[in-house]
Amino acid sequence: MLFYMFAILVIVMDQLSKYLIRAYIDINQTFTLRGIPLTHIENSGMARGLFQGYARLFGVAAVLFVIGVYYFRRTGDMKGALIDSSLGFLVGGAIGNGIDRLLFGQVTDFIIRSGGILNLADHAIEIGVILLLIYGVVSWLKNKH
Repeated sequence: MLFYMFAILVIVMDQLSKYLIRAYIDINQTFTLRGIPLTHIENSGMARGLFQGYARLFGVAAVLFVIGVYYFRRTGDMKGALIDSSLGFLVGGAIGNGIDRLLFGQVTDFIIRSGGILNLADHAIEIGVILLLIYGVVSWLKNKH
């Protein structure tokens, strides 16, 4: 249940935030929301603007990733709240950015960080990776004893 809860929450929050940014903020416009600097950009590539123009290809990769996770969840033996949460964040982020890539040919980014300008789906993917690493370490420690 956690898997679906996190995936759906991420997709809804990501798509809603991107819709609001696209509807009310001009491209390259910077503003501050509660002390957080935001800039609306559209990225037709991947992280850090690499491979511009390949958004739809990355959208297809996101679909394949989601199919792989569903297959893994049905056939894999990894169970529990931590792995379900991790995969929920990863799938939610992949679907959130995949929707943009397949529908618009680009991803709406707006959250300024030292590593660039991101969106909620990107942050969800980062959370999912961190939880996956924690799951791996915990599993390793359990199997070591």
